[in-house]
Amino acid sequence: MDFRKQIANIITISRILGSIYLLYSPVFSISFYIMYLFCGITDMIDGIIARKTKSVSELGARLDSVADSAFVAVCFVKILPLMEFPTWLWNWIVIIAIIKICNVVWGLISNKKLVSMHTILNKATGLLLFLFPFTLRFIEPMYSSVIVCSLATVSAINEVYYTRIGKEVF
Repeated sequence: MDFRKQIANIITISRILGSIYLLYSPVFSISFYIMYLFCGITDMIDGIIARKTKSVSELGARLDSVADSAFVAVCFVKILPLMEFPTWLWNWIVIIAIIKICNVVWGLISNKKLVSMHTILNKATGLLLFLFPFTLRFIEPMYSSVIVCSLATVSAINEVYYTRIGKEVF
């Protein structure tokens, strides 16, 4: 087996392990930020490396989804409980989550498979979400949260459109 063909999957697996490390790391400590940054960088480069080495695979795509889900779940579990948001903002976050879940369910029902949208708006939302912990020291969390939620809302509604017309965006 050619090792170069496995590099992208190894990087993706390292993000899963990094997410587990984050789960047990003190939030906002130096080690937390270093591992958080490592997970973000591996998320950006695993796909690029897979395409460059012509090793894109169904396994790699599934591993990437697992790694993304693990990273996001750990970050929500670790960071959100520390946020003191007003009720309306929590409600907004829940509404965005419901829209995203409905999009996944609709995609499963209409396309008989898990549909993952890789739109520019989703990528921009992901970037803002990734940067959020780094902004906590110099931007009031509620203000940056409103910006993230606004973009996430537009992105989720954009996903509704693509999901309804049955177009998967990569």
